[in-house]
Amino acid sequence: MNLSSRNLSLSLLAAASSISLLYLALFISPQIYHSQLSGNTIERPWETAEMTIRVESFTPEVLLSAPRRSPAVPNAAGTHALYTQSTYSFESHSKTKEIRLLNLSSSLVTLVTNENKTSEPHWLENDILYLKEGEKGVTELIVADSEDLTKIYTAAIIPGPVSDAKLKVLEKGKVAVVFTGKAQPDGTLYNPENEPKKYSTARVYDSVMVRHWDKYVTPNRNSLWYGVLSMSKPHITESKGRYSLSTLINALKGTQLESPIPPFPGTDHFDISSTAIAFVTKAPDVNPAFNTKCNFYYLAISNFGTASHSAPHIVEVEGYDGAASSPVFSPNGKSIAFLKMKKNGYEADKNRVIIIPDVSNLSAATEALKSNDGKELWDRSPSSIIWSNDGQHLFLTADDEGLGRLFKLDLPAAPLDTYKLPTPLTSSGSVSGVCPLSTTSTRLFLSSSSLTDPSFFSTIDPSHPSSLTTISSISHNGSTLGLSVSQVSSIHFTAPNNPGAGTHPVHALVIRPSSFSPSSSYPLALLIHGGPQSAWRNSWSTRWNPVVFAEQGYIVVCPNPTGSTGYGQAFTDAIQNNWGGAPYTDLEACMTHIATNMPYVDITRAVALGASYGGYMINWMNGHPLGRKFRALVCHDGVFSMSNQLSSDEQYFPNHDLGGPPFDKKTQSDWDRWDPSRFVGNWETPQLVVHNELDYRLPISEGLAAFNVLQERGLKSRFLTFPNENHWVLSEENSRVWHRVVLEWVNSFVGLPTGVGAGELGVDGVYSTIEEKRMVQR
Repeated sequence: MNLSSRNLSLSLLAAASSISLLYLALFISPQIYHSQLSGNTIERPWETAEMTIRVESFTPEVLLSAPRRSPAVPNAAGTHALYTQSTYSFESHSKTKEIRLLNLSSSLVTLVTNENKTSEPHWLENDILYLKEGEKGVTELIVADSEDLTKIYTAAIIPGPVSDAKLKVLEKGKVAVVFTGKAQPDGTLYNPENEPKKYSTARVYDSVMVRHWDKYVTPNRNSLWYGVLSMSKPHITESKGRYSLSTLINALKGTQLESPIPPFPGTDHFDISSTAIAFVTKAPDVNPAFNTKCNFYYLAISNFGTASHSAPHIVEVEGYDGAASSPVFSPNGKSIAFLKMKKNGYEADKNRVIIIPDVSNLSAATEALKSNDGKELWDRSPSSIIWSNDGQHLFLTADDEGLGRLFKLDLPAAPLDTYKLPTPLTSSGSVSGVCPLSTTSTRLFLSSSSLTDPSFFSTIDPSHPSSLTTISSISHNGSTLGLSVSQVSSIHFTAPNNPGAGTHPVHALVIRPSSFSPSSSYPLALLIHGGPQSAWRNSWSTRWNPVVFAEQGYIVVCPNPTGSTGYGQAFTDAIQNNWGGAPYTDLEACMTHIATNMPYVDITRAVALGASYGGYMINWMNGHPLGRKFRALVCHDGVFSMSNQLSSDEQYFPNHDLGGPPFDKKTQSDWDRWDPSRFVGNWETPQLVVHNELDYRLPISEGLAAFNVLQERGLKSRFLTFPNENHWVLSEENSRVWHRVVLEWVNSFVGLPTGVGAGELGVDGVYSTIEEKRMVQR
């Protein structure tokens, strides 16, 4: 066996060992289940001996095969919580999905089902309801007895795909339910399995959008479907009755409204009370490709079991013409809160909290934290809302200086009284799910993550934030993955205002290897986030996880430059007409700070990587002096040419960030000014380009153009593409290849082991000989 083959074998063995140890650490338990029968206790999340086993190293395979938990939802009594968990195996090349039941007192976990194609568990009074994809495109509603999980039955078969259920108890044994599902032009539920055979693939459009995110737009539209789940009297052989579903009613039939809003529809676009549905839609009188304007509607329903709803009532809020989201009824259904932006066409405008104190007077909608200067009293932009059980408080999640924090907003006695600023309740990680612990408790149940822990559940008393108590951590606070919170820290540095005098502060997250020693020297990986109105947060992700790079041996720095969220709206807004300006000088200042203040970083062995806007910045840097400070670059689905943004799906985005369309003489200069393709004559740094064929946000021609330039200039370069991926790489197998290609690329320039490369993974189009390698990489 030659040296390269031996190294390959050792790399594969290490990867296999890591995956096997991860399996032992996270899946095996004292009571190992061997069947699909429900009701088996499967683990005590952090008390089993096996949970103390650590993986050998945190590799991409470990990241991608680690269990992924959804946010959990407790029952009305606050004794148990439901969640889903999925796990991918690179040995069987298959995914296992489970619905689990967590005992909040003992931390014991019970398997509800691991049957294929099941999802979305909900509490149906004292029972459990979940969805199952049936044959020929139907959706089955499965009900399980929470006290005896072997007792299950099908409550309904819905003749098409539905999801995103929301339930509201009307009375004992009677529960209103709303689903989302696509409606055909005639208002009936769409089932793709019933599509008539077509003899042509042609599509004809008279208006945009033609494509959205990763799909072509069709005449079928998202809609809301409501009905009632009613329990029958028990059969003579049964201890209790069974639920059945009434005929589902299309709440939006004949309205030309679409909710939830594509391309990312979800439960944050609607809510249900015992007498109504509240929802948001894109405004039907404007083109969604050029506008973000959304409307809020209230749909009164006298009987969820029949088609007995009023016409949707639009709630106008004067001066608020932007996007809307997160409608939420108060527990008694008498009040509503939702989020609304002011500016049409700006998707990252500040979310304002709008409250309707009494649904009997829908015209009384007011902004909760309104200020005389129009900027609002609170300089954060919330992303979700829930009510307290007593209706006296709102709980908001928002980006805040690299965290996804939870805040409490006290509601005044009268709607026009002065509001106090929201108070922070959490101080670490990022909160992804919030709900009352029970229908009577003042405590909240939180689902969260961090850069070193994929998922942890906790409870907190909002009146005493220090009372936060962790109930379950899937990785024992990262220890089973070989990770520690001590690996994550922050730096702050000042950067010059651009344009203007003086300086402004910039924050960055720093992630060190688990084996870090301050006396050693490490290469630098600078990760640049997308958006651009987004931010690096202390949260877990299977895409662009900074810890994966740190465990390769890098000091990873994740800056949040001008345009980032969580540092005040003015900081976010400052990137308009400034794409290659202030963010670029912020990154220059970041590199200066690292070189001056972090002696364990070998600044001469630096690489930079970015996606989307981060990919734009990679292309921009390669044409400017900062690009020379890096040995290699990685551009994932980035902007190469500003003019090619005219082929993107959501045209309001470049129109806002660049001041208007390029055919407007007032803004044409800004489109030209910040165009990376104008500076390709300066490109000198080797670059990997990743671009996917289903990316309709930034079409693949962007990546091909960049690669063409790199090749023609004779620069070392490589192109990676996935025909079945969009702006993101979501498939576990594709993500594994993505990580291996990216890591092999950057590691080879800084002297780190390259490990298993794309060729060894059997990737199409990859060189197989040294001569071919020279031809591809030049």
